[in-house]
Amino acid sequence: MKTLGVVLVVIAVVFLVVGLAVQALGFLVGAAPVLFLVAVVLLLMDRFRGRRIPR
Repeated sequence: MKTLGVVLVVIAVVFLVVGLAVQALGFLVGAAPVLFLVAVVLLLMDRFRGRRIPR
């Protein structure tokens, strides 16, 4: 009976960690496109800032 309790505690901890990881991954999947767009805009602003078009 003691072994069953330990197994249930281990399974509960694993489920908790997996649940938190899935929640974090869901947030990252939602935030990734926004971060990508910000990075592209900053890259373009840095690349074209202060340059004149050559004649």
